[in-house]
Amino acid sequence: MTRKLPRRLTALTVGLLAVGATAHASANTSPAHDPAVVTVDSGAIKGRVHDDHRVFWGVPYAAPPVGERRWLPPSPAEAWSGVRDATRPGSACPQLASPYGGEASLDEDCLFLNVTTPPDARPGDDLPVMVWLHGNGSIGSGDVFDASRIAAEGDIVVVTVNYRLGVFGAFGHPDLADSGTIGLQDQRAAFSWVRRNATAFGGDAGNVTAFGVSFGATSVSGHLMSPLSQGLFDKVIMHSGFATMDAPANALFPGLGRLDYYGWRTDAEVRELGATVAAELGCAGDDALECLRAKSVRELLDHPDIMNLFQSYAYGNEQLPMEPRRAVQDGHIAAMPTMVGTTLDEHRTFVAIRELMFDILTEGDYDQILADAFGDDAAAVAAEYPLSDFDNPSLAVAQVFTDRMWAAPAHRLNGQLASRAPVFVFEFADTNPPEEFPFPPHLPSGAYHNADISYLFRDPDFEARLDERQARLSRDMIKYWTSFARHGAPLVSDLPEWPPFADDGHVQSLDPNGIAPTDYVAAHRLAFWRSIGF
Repeated sequence: MTRKLPRRLTALTVGLLAVGATAHASANTSPAHDPAVVTVDSGAIKGRVHDDHRVFWGVPYAAPPVGERRWLPPSPAEAWSGVRDATRPGSACPQLASPYGGEASLDEDCLFLNVTTPPDARPGDDLPVMVWLHGNGSIGSGDVFDASRIAAEGDIVVVTVNYRLGVFGAFGHPDLADSGTIGLQDQRAAFSWVRRNATAFGGDAGNVTAFGVSFGATSVSGHLMSPLSQGLFDKVIMHSGFATMDAPANALFPGLGRLDYYGWRTDAEVRELGATVAAELGCAGDDALECLRAKSVRELLDHPDIMNLFQSYAYGNEQLPMEPRRAVQDGHIAAMPTMVGTTLDEHRTFVAIRELMFDILTEGDYDQILADAFGDDAAAVAAEYPLSDFDNPSLAVAQVFTDRMWAAPAHRLNGQLASRAPVFVFEFADTNPPEEFPFPPHLPSGAYHNADISYLFRDPDFEARLDERQARLSRDMIKYWTSFARHGAPLVSDLPEWPPFADDGHVQSLDPNGIAPTDYVAAHRLAFWRSIGF
């Protein structure tokens, strides 16, 4: 079923494997050299060729995870005879409808990817390959992201991926091996598929960049930390999602306590939570997993908030052995060229979600949020961010947590990564981007979480909403991103120089009024946050 979702997939939480460097021996175009037909290791597929790009939709990279395969690691895709139609997206993985995400899906047969190339790409062209992991972790699909512009303008191959979400991708149980990591394993299977098949599309199977946003970026960091993912990609780009993020109490929703990790849970926690939910669904005892696998998709989705309960991946297991913060600090993370960045106004998205679900914030709410989040340091935070500096409490809360929850851990992580490999840091700073999320009138979107993504995946509808300066910024971002994928550094002769990260406080500001270094440390008051122990 073809699905058109809005591109506003915000995040509400987030031994070597030998891999051949060339594609399967049968990976060629058809004897007639029809550019719409490509042969991958499971069979031939036929996509669509347009004037400026070629696209193959709904290509299986693993077997359908249905029936007894629910919550099992992905199995190889089954071969087919003849030429498989690849002109329409495959089903999205099971998910609920969302006011900021799109339609529901009940189909577990969903492990598909999509490949977009320049129109005349051929085996032997050795084009850089970029593999995209979408955000959120409980909603979304790869087909939402129109890769035609970035593929055509950057002369690259782009792969977008579906992976199991929520309870289907991160469920844990005492009797379930690989608890809390199935979605991560789906992503790894997609990376492996790309290594085997990229050459068939004109890609360089030895030059693969993994990139993602929010939960997708956190997932990329998970693959950097996982011994089982090593050797599957060569560079990474992480937008607004990091291995080491936490969330202060009350930063996201009323009554939500502190999260030591934003995007991860311990293996033990996931298994315990799964046992509790299984019992609530009437599945206990020795046959609990059999009972759960007999439940329909709808029965599982009808459990209150079950998708978000199992949104985060588990660590402390074979897939992710180490605590993320320790893995980064101790250097147990793959070293490779990295681009990483945030948006100028990250947390406005999350304040808008909070107010969409609850009430508009008041002065009293501001005081209580600071007290819950910072305890004895609340007065110091209030003095540094007085309400009188903001038009309303919503903007004040958004700024406090943009700086504390996003900018501060990102800056620390950048320094840790840069000690081992080149790191190029950006801040997306278009403060008046097209809004793809229902921001309330009193809370201007600014450069909100996820706002940068449509500047890369720029479809015609979005392009029509850009002014001349924004359209130029979009083109420039595509140049930087695809240069990084090609060379391991964003080197573009007609654009401002982008030096590697150095601990002088400056990062590359991506602003439609001009791309230039900006003092990230000063703008986000990171000296203050360090002074109170963060």
